[in-house]
Amino acid sequence: MQKYIPVLMKTQLFSGVGENDIEAMLACMQAKLCSYKKGEYVLRQGERVGNIMVLVRGKLHIQRDDYWGNRSIISVVSPGEMFGEAYAAPESGPILNDVLALEDSAVIFFDVKRIISVCPSACKFHSIAVQNLFFAISEKNRKLVRKLGVMSRRTTREKLIAYLSDEAKRQRSSSFSIPFNRQQLADFLSVDRSAMSNELCRMRDEGLLEFEKNRFVLH
Repeated sequence: MQKYIPVLMKTQLFSGVGENDIEAMLACMQAKLCSYKKGEYVLRQGERVGNIMVLVRGKLHIQRDDYWGNRSIISVVSPGEMFGEAYAAPESGPILNDVLALEDSAVIFFDVKRIISVCPSACKFHSIAVQNLFFAISEKNRKLVRKLGVMSRRTTREKLIAYLSDEAKRQRSSSFSIPFNRQQLADFLSVDRSAMSNELCRMRDEGLLEFEKNRFVLH
């Protein structure tokens, strides 16, 4: 687990905590490292979670399949990002989504009770982690609000424009890459892939954008 400390130092949860202190806090919080192969599930819909998790290697999708197998991608988890905090409260109920490894991945599990409770060893950086957890949850809520803004659009074109505009602003460039292939983007926007691809081609022909695979340029 020690080899992932440089990754943890860049996470929001451990912001402002030094390398040596993170190592001590991993023991204090009873952190556990788990590895997953590409295609394996980290969590399944219906499970109960008592941990907050941080991805330290690989890539994950938080997604949901309906009864007929139609998939919606809720979000993408990249190294250094936290997930599972929405279900950490005792009465939060089972999780509503699946968490799938898109490539070989490693996840560190933190017992949420050990994070929010008073540290028995008087760990001086424990209060910083609690504060960082609050800020991280706030940032997650902002991302959800941003996605709701995209999903509230009525047409496929409007959803594409809203999503691509947000990505251009977030990455501060009119030329950027997105973390999805075509099917994944359609699943993320909850639209038909063929209809979405046709709409992208029309937008390109109209001079609104250019694209190649997951690379876009907005005009």
